[in-house]
Amino acid sequence: MRNHAHAPAIPFADNEGNTQVYAWIRNPSKANGLPYIKRDGETNPENFSQHRMVVKTLRDSVAALAAAYKITGDDKYVTKAAELLKVFFLDAKTRMNPSLNFAQAVPGVSPGRGIGIIDTLHIIEIPAAMKAMEKSKALPADMAKDLRQWFRELAEWMVTSDNGKDEAKAKNNHAVAFHLQLAVFADFIGDEEKLALCRKQFKEIFVPKQMTDDGGFPLELARTKPYGYSIFQLDNMTMLCQVLSTPEDNLWTFETKDGKSIAKAIAYLYPFLADKSTWKLPPDVNAWEGWPARQPNLVFGGLMLGEQKYLDLWQKLPADPTDSEVQRNIGITQPLLWIK
Repeated sequence: MRNHAHAPAIPFADNEGNTQVYAWIRNPSKANGLPYIKRDGETNPENFSQHRMVVKTLRDSVAALAAAYKITGDDKYVTKAAELLKVFFLDAKTRMNPSLNFAQAVPGVSPGRGIGIIDTLHIIEIPAAMKAMEKSKALPADMAKDLRQWFRELAEWMVTSDNGKDEAKAKNNHAVAFHLQLAVFADFIGDEEKLALCRKQFKEIFVPKQMTDDGGFPLELARTKPYGYSIFQLDNMTMLCQVLSTPEDNLWTFETKDGKSIAKAIAYLYPFLADKSTWKLPPDVNAWEGWPARQPNLVFGGLMLGEQKYLDLWQKLPADPTDSEVQRNIGITQPLLWIK
Protein backbone atom coordinates (compact mmCIF):
# COMPACT_ATOMS: atom_id res chain seq x y z
CA MET A 1 0.00 0.00 0.00
CA ARG A 2 1.05 3.63 -0.16
CA ASN A 3 3.34 5.10 2.45
CA HIS A 4 0.51 6.68 4.42
CA ALA A 5 0.09 3.26 6.08
CA HIS A 6 3.45 3.84 7.79
CA ALA A 7 2.35 4.57 11.35
CA PRO A 8 2.48 3.33 14.96
CA ALA A 9 0.93 -0.08 15.41
CA ILE A 10 -1.02 -1.61 18.28
CA PRO A 11 -1.03 -5.38 17.76
CA PHE A 12 -2.71 -7.35 20.52
CA ALA A 13 -0.38 -10.25 19.93
CA ASP A 14 2.21 -11.38 17.46
CA ASN A 15 1.93 -14.16 14.92
CA GLU A 16 3.63 -16.62 17.25
CA GLY A 17 0.60 -16.62 19.53
CA ASN A 18 1.92 -14.17 22.15
CA THR A 19 -0.95 -13.60 24.58
CA GLN A 20 0.14 -10.25 25.99
CA VAL A 21 -1.61 -6.99 25.14
CA TYR A 22 0.97 -4.38 24.22
CA ALA A 23 1.51 -1.21 22.24
CA TRP A 24 4.39 0.57 20.55
CA ILE A 25 4.64 4.10 21.92
CA ARG A 26 6.99 7.08 21.64
CA ASN A 27 10.22 6.69 23.61
CA PRO A 28 9.88 9.30 26.39
CA SER A 29 13.67 9.44 26.87
CA LYS A 30 14.30 10.65 23.31
CA ALA A 31 13.47 14.10 21.93
CA ASN A 32 12.20 12.64 18.67
CA GLY A 33 10.49 9.72 20.39
CA LEU A 34 12.55 7.16 18.44
CA PRO A 35 12.85 4.30 18.47
CA TYR A 36 9.34 3.48 19.65
CA ILE A 37 9.25 1.12 22.63
CA LYS A 38 6.94 -1.73 23.51
CA ARG A 39 4.72 -1.29 26.57
CA ASP A 40 2.63 -4.15 27.92
CA GLY A 41 -0.99 -3.42 28.77
CA GLU A 42 -1.06 0.01 27.11
CA THR A 43 -2.66 1.51 24.03
CA ASN A 44 -1.38 4.24 21.74
CA PRO A 45 -3.84 7.07 21.05
CA GLU A 46 -1.67 8.14 18.11
CA ASN A 47 -2.14 4.83 16.33
CA PHE A 48 -3.11 5.33 12.70
CA SER A 49 -5.88 2.97 11.59
CA GLN A 50 -7.70 4.91 8.90
CA HIS A 51 -6.19 2.76 6.17
CA ARG A 52 -8.02 -0.25 7.61
CA MET A 53 -11.26 1.71 7.78
CA VAL A 54 -10.91 2.76 4.14
CA VAL A 55 -10.34 -0.84 3.07
CA LYS A 56 -13.34 -2.03 5.09
CA THR A 57 -15.61 0.72 3.78
CA LEU A 58 -14.61 -0.04 0.20
CA ARG A 59 -15.28 -3.74 0.77
CA ASP A 60 -18.66 -3.08 2.39
CA SER A 61 -19.77 -0.86 -0.47
CA VAL A 62 -18.55 -2.92 -3.42
CA ALA A 63 -19.74 -6.23 -1.97
CA ALA A 64 -23.21 -4.83 -1.27
CA LEU A 65 -23.45 -3.35 -4.76
CA ALA A 66 -22.36 -6.62 -6.35
CA ALA A 67 -24.88 -8.60 -4.31
CA ALA A 68 -27.62 -6.14 -5.29
CA TYR A 69 -26.69 -6.59 -8.94
CA LYS A 70 -26.67 -10.38 -8.60
CA ILE A 71 -30.17 -10.28 -7.15
CA THR A 72 -31.75 -7.61 -9.38
CA GLY A 73 -29.68 -7.51 -12.56
CA ASP A 74 -29.81 -3.71 -12.41
CA ASP A 75 -26.68 -2.23 -13.99
CA LYS A 76 -26.80 0.89 -11.82
CA TYR A 77 -25.18 -1.06 -9.02
CA VAL A 78 -22.30 -2.07 -11.28
CA THR A 79 -21.81 1.51 -12.44
CA LYS A 80 -21.33 2.71 -8.86
CA ALA A 81 -19.11 -0.21 -7.91
CA ALA A 82 -16.89 0.48 -10.93
CA GLU A 83 -16.41 4.08 -9.79
CA LEU A 84 -15.14 2.91 -6.41
CA LEU A 85 -12.93 0.18 -7.86
CA LYS A 86 -11.30 2.58 -10.30
CA VAL A 87 -10.33 5.03 -7.54
CA PHE A 88 -8.97 2.42 -5.17
CA PHE A 89 -7.23 0.01 -7.54
CA LEU A 90 -6.72 1.47 -11.01
CA ASP A 91 -6.47 5.25 -11.24
CA ALA A 92 -2.76 6.14 -11.37
CA LYS A 93 -3.33 9.21 -9.18
CA THR A 94 -5.29 7.54 -6.38
CA ARG A 95 -4.79 3.80 -6.50
CA MET A 96 -3.27 1.71 -3.75
CA ASN A 97 -0.11 -0.14 -4.67
CA PRO A 98 -0.36 -3.96 -4.79
CA SER A 99 1.95 -4.53 -1.82
CA LEU A 100 1.99 -4.11 1.95
CA ASN A 101 5.56 -2.98 2.49
CA PHE A 102 4.62 -0.49 5.21
CA ALA A 103 1.87 -2.40 7.01
CA GLN A 104 2.04 -2.16 10.83
CA ALA A 105 5.25 -0.15 10.70
CA VAL A 106 6.86 0.93 13.98
CA PRO A 107 8.86 4.19 13.81
CA GLY A 108 12.51 3.60 14.55
CA VAL A 109 11.98 -0.15 14.75
CA SER A 110 10.59 -1.43 11.45
CA PRO A 111 9.36 0.20 8.22
CA GLY A 112 6.75 -2.55 7.89
CA ARG A 113 6.04 -6.01 9.28
CA GLY A 114 4.55 -9.23 8.00
CA ILE A 115 1.82 -9.24 10.64
CA GLY A 116 0.31 -6.20 8.90
CA ILE A 117 -0.79 -8.32 5.93
CA ILE A 118 -3.80 -9.38 7.96
CA ASP A 119 -5.09 -5.79 7.70
CA THR A 120 -6.17 -6.35 4.08
CA LEU A 121 -8.30 -9.39 4.79
CA HIS A 122 -11.41 -7.43 3.83
CA ILE A 123 -10.42 -7.12 0.18
CA ILE A 124 -11.00 -10.83 -0.34
CA GLU A 125 -14.57 -9.85 -1.19
CA ILE A 126 -13.46 -7.68 -4.13
CA PRO A 127 -12.65 -10.64 -6.44
CA ALA A 128 -15.92 -12.29 -5.46
CA ALA A 129 -17.78 -9.07 -6.26
CA MET A 130 -16.02 -8.71 -9.61
CA LYS A 131 -16.95 -12.24 -10.61
CA ALA A 132 -20.60 -11.41 -9.91
CA MET A 133 -20.46 -8.22 -11.99
CA GLU A 134 -18.08 -8.88 -14.86
CA LYS A 135 -20.77 -9.92 -17.36
CA SER A 136 -22.59 -6.61 -16.93
CA LYS A 137 -22.49 -4.21 -19.87
CA ALA A 138 -22.07 -1.39 -17.34
CA LEU A 139 -18.61 -2.60 -16.37
CA PRO A 140 -15.93 -0.54 -18.15
CA ALA A 141 -13.91 -2.34 -20.79
CA ASP A 142 -10.77 -3.96 -19.41
CA MET A 143 -11.68 -3.32 -15.74
CA ALA A 144 -11.87 -7.02 -14.93
CA LYS A 145 -8.56 -7.64 -16.73
CA ASP A 146 -6.86 -4.70 -15.01
CA LEU A 147 -8.13 -5.76 -11.59
CA ARG A 148 -6.84 -9.26 -12.14
CA GLN A 149 -3.45 -7.79 -12.92
CA TRP A 150 -3.51 -5.79 -9.67
CA PHE A 151 -4.32 -8.91 -7.65
CA ARG A 152 -1.74 -10.91 -9.62
CA GLU A 153 0.94 -8.44 -8.52
CA LEU A 154 -0.25 -8.52 -4.90
CA ALA A 155 -0.31 -12.33 -4.82
CA GLU A 156 3.22 -12.47 -6.21
CA TRP A 157 4.41 -9.93 -3.64
CA MET A 158 2.88 -12.06 -0.90
CA VAL A 159 4.86 -15.17 -1.82
CA THR A 160 8.16 -13.46 -2.71
CA SER A 161 8.59 -10.61 -0.20
CA ASP A 162 10.29 -11.10 3.15
CA ASN A 163 7.19 -9.80 4.94
CA GLY A 164 4.96 -12.21 3.08
CA LYS A 165 7.23 -15.18 3.73
CA ASP A 166 7.33 -14.27 7.42
CA GLU A 167 3.55 -14.08 7.70
CA ALA A 168 3.02 -17.31 5.79
CA LYS A 169 5.00 -19.16 8.48
CA ALA A 170 2.98 -17.81 11.43
CA LYS A 171 1.75 -20.45 13.84
CA ASN A 172 -1.71 -19.01 14.49
CA ASN A 173 -4.58 -17.22 12.76
CA HIS A 174 -2.19 -14.90 10.90
CA ALA A 175 -1.08 -17.71 8.59
CA VAL A 176 -4.68 -18.78 7.98
CA ALA A 177 -5.72 -15.22 7.11
CA PHE A 178 -2.64 -14.92 4.86
CA HIS A 179 -3.47 -18.08 2.94
CA LEU A 180 -7.15 -17.18 2.69
CA GLN A 181 -6.18 -13.97 0.95
CA LEU A 182 -3.69 -15.78 -1.27
CA ALA A 183 -6.27 -18.46 -2.15
CA VAL A 184 -8.91 -15.90 -3.12
CA PHE A 185 -6.47 -13.90 -5.23
CA ALA A 186 -5.06 -17.05 -6.87
CA ASP A 187 -8.55 -18.27 -7.69
CA PHE A 188 -9.39 -14.89 -9.23
CA ILE A 189 -6.33 -14.89 -11.48
CA GLY A 190 -6.36 -18.62 -12.22
CA ASP A 191 -3.03 -19.39 -10.55
CA GLU A 192 -3.20 -23.13 -9.94
CA GLU A 193 0.26 -23.27 -8.39
CA LYS A 194 -0.68 -20.88 -5.60
CA LEU A 195 -4.02 -22.63 -5.10
CA ALA A 196 -2.18 -25.94 -4.67
CA LEU A 197 0.12 -24.28 -2.13
CA CYS A 198 -2.89 -23.14 -0.10
CA ARG A 199 -4.51 -26.59 -0.19
CA LYS A 200 -1.27 -28.13 1.00
CA GLN A 201 -1.11 -25.65 3.87
CA PHE A 202 -4.70 -26.44 4.88
CA LYS A 203 -4.17 -30.21 4.85
CA GLU A 204 -0.65 -30.42 6.27
CA ILE A 205 -0.49 -27.48 8.69
CA PHE A 206 -3.77 -25.82 9.61
CA VAL A 207 -5.95 -28.85 10.33
CA PRO A 208 -3.34 -31.25 11.79
CA LYS A 209 -1.15 -28.71 13.63
CA GLN A 210 -3.34 -25.73 14.59
CA MET A 211 -6.37 -27.78 15.64
CA THR A 212 -6.74 -30.12 18.62
CA ASP A 213 -8.58 -33.43 18.61
CA ASP A 214 -11.81 -31.83 19.86
CA GLY A 215 -11.81 -29.17 17.11
CA GLY A 216 -10.52 -26.21 19.12
CA PHE A 217 -7.64 -23.91 18.17
CA PRO A 218 -5.31 -23.80 21.21
CA LEU A 219 -3.26 -20.75 20.20
CA GLU A 220 -6.48 -18.75 19.83
CA LEU A 221 -7.93 -20.11 23.07
CA ALA A 222 -4.81 -18.94 24.91
CA ARG A 223 -5.34 -15.31 23.90
CA THR A 224 -6.82 -12.45 25.90
CA LYS A 225 -9.75 -12.61 23.47
CA PRO A 226 -10.20 -16.37 23.09
CA TYR A 227 -13.86 -16.25 22.05
CA GLY A 228 -13.42 -13.67 19.31
CA TYR A 229 -10.17 -15.17 18.05
CA SER A 230 -11.70 -18.65 17.91
CA ILE A 231 -14.57 -17.29 15.83
CA PHE A 232 -12.19 -15.38 13.57
CA GLN A 233 -10.00 -18.42 13.01
CA LEU A 234 -12.92 -20.73 12.30
CA ASP A 235 -14.53 -18.27 9.89
CA ASN A 236 -11.32 -18.04 7.90
CA MET A 237 -10.75 -21.79 7.92
CA THR A 238 -14.30 -22.23 6.68
CA MET A 239 -13.79 -19.73 3.87
CA LEU A 240 -10.61 -21.55 2.85
CA CYS A 241 -12.74 -24.66 2.41
CA GLN A 242 -15.26 -22.75 0.34
CA VAL A 243 -12.66 -21.16 -1.92
CA LEU A 244 -10.33 -24.13 -2.37
CA SER A 245 -12.74 -27.06 -2.64
CA THR A 246 -13.23 -28.73 -6.00
CA PRO A 247 -15.21 -31.84 -6.97
CA GLU A 248 -11.90 -33.70 -7.06
CA ASP A 249 -10.54 -32.26 -3.82
CA ASN A 250 -13.32 -31.43 -1.38
CA LEU A 251 -11.83 -29.87 1.75
CA TRP A 252 -15.22 -29.94 3.45
CA THR A 253 -14.86 -33.71 3.72
CA PHE A 254 -11.09 -33.75 4.34
CA GLU A 255 -10.11 -35.51 7.56
CA THR A 256 -6.72 -36.30 9.07
CA LYS A 257 -5.85 -39.82 10.15
CA ASP A 258 -6.60 -38.88 13.75
CA GLY A 259 -10.03 -37.47 12.87
CA LYS A 260 -9.45 -33.70 12.69
CA SER A 261 -11.62 -31.83 10.19
CA ILE A 262 -13.40 -28.57 9.52
CA ALA A 263 -16.66 -30.29 10.45
CA LYS A 264 -15.26 -31.07 13.91
CA ALA A 265 -14.04 -27.48 14.32
CA ILE A 266 -17.50 -26.05 13.56
CA ALA A 267 -19.14 -28.60 15.84
CA TYR A 268 -16.77 -27.56 18.64
CA LEU A 269 -17.66 -23.87 18.49
CA TYR A 270 -21.35 -24.14 17.59
CA PRO A 271 -22.67 -24.62 21.17
CA PHE A 272 -20.84 -21.46 22.30
CA LEU A 273 -22.24 -19.50 19.38
CA ALA A 274 -25.73 -20.74 20.18
CA ASP A 275 -25.36 -19.90 23.90
CA LYS A 276 -22.41 -17.71 24.86
CA SER A 277 -23.13 -18.22 28.55
CA THR A 278 -21.75 -21.77 28.21
CA TRP A 279 -18.28 -20.45 27.26
CA LYS A 280 -15.81 -22.04 29.67
CA LEU A 281 -13.03 -19.45 29.54
CA PRO A 282 -12.99 -15.88 30.89
CA PRO A 283 -14.79 -13.31 28.71
CA ASP A 284 -12.70 -11.52 26.09
CA VAL A 285 -10.97 -8.34 27.26
CA ASN A 286 -12.93 -6.33 24.70
CA ALA A 287 -15.80 -6.74 22.19
CA TRP A 288 -17.23 -9.56 24.34
CA GLU A 289 -20.76 -8.20 24.07
CA GLY A 290 -20.55 -7.83 20.29
CA TRP A 291 -20.05 -11.51 19.47
CA PRO A 292 -21.43 -13.52 17.78
CA ALA A 293 -22.97 -12.16 14.59
CA ARG A 294 -23.85 -13.92 11.36
CA GLN A 295 -20.60 -15.83 11.15
CA PRO A 296 -19.48 -17.34 7.82
CA ASN A 297 -18.69 -20.65 9.52
CA LEU A 298 -22.38 -21.11 10.29
CA VAL A 299 -23.83 -20.33 6.89
CA PHE A 300 -21.25 -22.22 4.84
CA GLY A 301 -20.96 -25.02 7.36
CA GLY A 302 -24.71 -25.38 7.24
CA LEU A 303 -24.86 -25.37 3.45
CA MET A 304 -21.87 -27.57 2.71
CA LEU A 305 -22.21 -30.02 5.61
CA GLY A 306 -26.00 -30.26 5.48
CA GLU A 307 -26.46 -28.99 9.06
CA GLN A 308 -29.75 -27.11 9.26
CA LYS A 309 -29.15 -26.05 12.86
CA TYR A 310 -26.16 -24.00 11.73
CA LEU A 311 -28.30 -22.18 9.18
CA ASP A 312 -31.08 -21.64 11.71
CA LEU A 313 -28.66 -20.06 14.17
CA TRP A 314 -27.07 -17.91 11.46
CA GLN A 315 -30.48 -16.47 10.60
CA LYS A 316 -31.15 -15.57 14.24
CA LEU A 317 -27.90 -13.70 14.79
CA PRO A 318 -27.35 -9.98 14.02
CA ALA A 319 -26.86 -9.31 10.32
CA ASP A 320 -25.12 -5.96 10.90
CA PRO A 321 -23.01 -5.99 14.07
CA THR A 322 -22.35 -2.53 15.46
CA ASP A 323 -19.15 -3.25 17.39
CA SER A 324 -16.19 -2.02 15.32
CA GLU A 325 -13.94 -4.83 16.56
CA VAL A 326 -16.48 -7.44 15.46
CA GLN A 327 -16.89 -5.72 12.09
CA ARG A 328 -13.11 -5.70 11.64
CA ASN A 329 -12.86 -9.42 12.29
CA ILE A 330 -15.53 -10.65 9.89
CA GLY A 331 -13.86 -11.16 6.54
CA ILE A 332 -16.96 -11.38 4.34
CA THR A 333 -20.30 -9.58 4.41
CA GLN A 334 -22.21 -11.02 1.43
CA PRO A 335 -22.37 -14.85 1.48
CA LEU A 336 -24.38 -14.74 -1.75
CA LEU A 337 -21.20 -13.82 -3.61
CA TRP A 338 -19.40 -16.93 -2.38
CA ILE A 339 -21.95 -19.62 -3.18
CA LYS A 340 -20.64 -21.67 -6.09
